[in-house]
Amino acid sequence: MFKAVLWDFGGVITSSPFEAFNRFEADNGLPQDCIRGINATNPETNAWAQLESSQVSVDEFDELFAGEAKSKGYEIRGKQVLELLSGDIRPEMVAALEKIRQNHAIGCITNNVNTGEGPGMARSEKKASAIAEIMSMFEIVIESSKVGIRKPNPAIYELACKEMGITPEHAVYLDDLGINLKPARALGMTTIKVLNADQAFAELEEHLGMTLR
Repeated sequence: MFKAVLWDFGGVITSSPFEAFNRFEADNGLPQDCIRGINATNPETNAWAQLESSQVSVDEFDELFAGEAKSKGYEIRGKQVLELLSGDIRPEMVAALEKIRQNHAIGCITNNVNTGEGPGMARSEKKASAIAEIMSMFEIVIESSKVGIRKPNPAIYELACKEMGITPEHAVYLDDLGINLKPARALGMTTIKVLNADQAFAELEEHLGMTLR
């Protein structure tokens, strides 16, 4: 039934940036999840949304985010947040990609920004190289910062399906955020909310009829 498996990147193939946000908040005496709270306010038009769709530069984002943070009583620069974005690669997920692509097409749909190196926003040459190797496994990589569309806009999922030559009903999509899964599911994709590797693999194994662990 399924011809392709589409993957989010940050929070799925790599560890979630939310973990780094929480460490930054703890280290700086800020309330837990305050950064997520800033990014959840006016999510279609705020600084974060504008940066992910390349409507503003990094310098403009730095100022806009600082203003949004200040309105909530926090002193946080946008560039401080950008330094936290590149998560750690999850080797078990990379191993699963290797197995799945033997029988199914695989692609990546990622909300990212024009900072760091490459789609994974790596902060070092070594990490950028490792992420580039992972990205080369995908048949397509859709980056919000390049196409000017960001999840959860349905158009980004439609673009991915068009580039892969499939209909949404033939795809499984994995993401760690429910808000990004809802429109994919409405289009007809089978969706998996990634809570951890074992849970995601169990659901994928059931859908694909193969062993991943």
